[in-house]
Amino acid sequence: DLRHRRERHPERVGGGQDDRAEEQDHHHQRQGAAEQGGENYAYNMRNTVRDEKIASKLPADDKKKIEDSIEDAIKWLDGNQLAEADEFEDKMKELESICNPIISKMYQGAGPGGAAGMDEDMPGGGAGTGGGSGA
Repeated sequence: DLRHRRERHPERVGGGQDDRAEEQDHHHQRQGAAEQGGENYAYNMRNTVRDEKIASKLPADDKKKIEDSIEDAIKWLDGNQLAEADEFEDKMKELESICNPIISKMYQGAGPGGAAGMDEDMPGGGAGTGGGSGA
């Protein structure tokens, strides 16, 4: 009987609906966080390669490769706002797999002290970190 269930387990009355709503909320939060992380990384990386301190240290073909990848990612994000969190994360990993080796190579080529002060200009290096020093 319903009255008995409410008294003994008030949290379980209609529990199936609550569980589904909670699951949907979690799904939407994860999706939003993944999308936001991808956007943040792409825009921060774009700002990074446009920064003259960094752009001057990148070979033109590497800079173009990063810029083209960023533009592709931004177009994808704009056209796939209803994508699943895994899809956003995969797209970001794809972008990171292009950008991170180039940027790392630039730092290694700068030698000791050559990259000093550039860390604050770099976007974060992980999904959802938001990275960078501003928006």
